[in-house]
Order: sequence, then structure tokens, then C-alpha cells
Amino acid sequence: MNWGVFQGLLEGVNRYSTAFGRIWLSVVFIFRLLVYLVAAEKVWSDDHKDFECNTRQPGCTNVCFDHFFPVSHIRLWALQLILVTCPSLLVIMHVAYREAREQRFRETKGDNYRCIYPNPGKKRGGLWWTYLLSLIFKACVDVVFLYIFFRFYRNYTLPRVVKCELPPCPNVVDCFISRPTEKNIFTLFMVVTTCICVVLNLIEATYLIGKRCHECQQAGGGDSRRHSHDTGTDPVSIDGQVFHGADYRLHPAAIPLTASCPSMLSKDEAGS
Repeated sequence: MNWGVFQGLLEGVNRYSTAFGRIWLSVVFIFRLLVYLVAAEKVWSDDHKDFECNTRQPGCTNVCFDHFFPVSHIRLWALQLILVTCPSLLVIMHVAYREAREQRFRETKGDNYRCIYPNPGKKRGGLWWTYLLSLIFKACVDVVFLYIFFRFYRNYTLPRVVKCELPPCPNVVDCFISRPTEKNIFTLFMVVTTCICVVLNLIEATYLIGKRCHECQQAGGGDSRRHSHDTGTDPVSIDGQVFHGADYRLHPAAIPLTASCPSMLSKDEAGS
């Protein structure tokens, strides 16, 4: 593995993630990936070699091992980590696409051009949807693999002894799993860290949606205030009464008969 390239990818994911995304990245890298590479692979390296059954019938041990271990923990975890980390790389690719498009536009229009993306890494428009869908996808992948582990290995634990009666075994034979306690500890550890990652993904998705709704609400409030100012709906006060609305009209009885507002009556009618 080229650790320089891997470090560059981690820096890119960390740069365009929220605070919850950085916590998720730390949990995946430290408590899942490193534990998988350093310890878990060695624990499961002898699972088939040290799986023994109390019979010498040819093929019985292999058939029983395939029945109780249809897919190795290590291969399932490797596939899970690949599927979980790929969506984060899609976010980096989306940002790189924005930057490349901005560069091509600058070269075409020259220096006097209007920026398409003032901040390519800002989660707006398509990038916001890419980031949100990546969170949902990662959470779904972890949940699916939790279900797969539960179906294959009941309660995420391995027994010390399993009984097998599949052909070509001559009768019911006892088969012994190597280091079951150590494997159970690592399995439960990976399950707990996976659940933590699911919770972090859901919290981050909720945070993104809530923040977006709050921004839209603020933008809508600002537009309504600007609209009320432009239409001139300032309050009108007459004789201590306050009236609102641009279409307000004074009642004729409220208009005083003064020189500034001459009467429409005749002199005789006015004198009477």
C-alpha cells in the first residue's frame, strides 16, 4: 500500500467533511481499519487450518467448515470497509470536478469572468446532495453488513464446539474452532464500532438537513421583509389609531373640513 497516496486521500476527506464527518473518519481509520490490518487478519489466519473434527473421513472437515463459515469474517470486513469508504472518495471527485470546471472557464473567459464556484468545497447545490447521499449510503452499507453477520453468526458469537452431520461425515461429529474467545472479542469490537459509525452518519445527515432548512427559512424571512419594505406597508397613524397596509384609504368622515381640504357644500348649505 502506498501510504503517501492514502494520506492524501485522508486529508481530502477530512478537508471537506463536517465535525461529525471528521469523528467518523477517525473511528473508521483507527478503530476499524488499523485494527483490521494489525490484529484481526492474524487472528483469523488459522481459522481453516486449525478447524478440527473428530473424524478422519475425507472431506468431512471441509464440508463442515464451509457450512459453519460460509464467508470469512476477514473478507466480509474487507468488503465492508471498501464499500463504506468509497462514497467519501466520490465527494472528493465531485470537488475536483468543480475545480477543473472553474479552471476551464477561467481559461476560456480570461481574467474578467464571473466565478461559477467561489468556493468549490462549499456544500451547496449538487455537492450537498452528493455528500448527503454518501452519508445515507454508508449508513445503509453498515446496517446491511450487521444483518449479514447476524444471519451467518448468530448473536455475533462463535461457539467452541459445533456438531456436524453433513455428508460425507459418517455420523454426528464434533468440530472445534480455534481461538473462539479471541475471535468473539474482535467480532463484538467491530460490531460496536460499526454501530457508532452508523449513529455518526445519521447525526451528520440530520445536521446537514437541519442546517439547510434553517438557511432556507432565514432566506425566506429576509425576502418577506424586503417585499414589505418595497410595497410600502408602513403603519399609518390617524387620531391615535394605527392602520397597516399599502391599500389603506381614509374614510371620508375622518377627513376634516379645513382650508387645506375645502368643503364641497354650497355657501347656503354651509351657513345652515
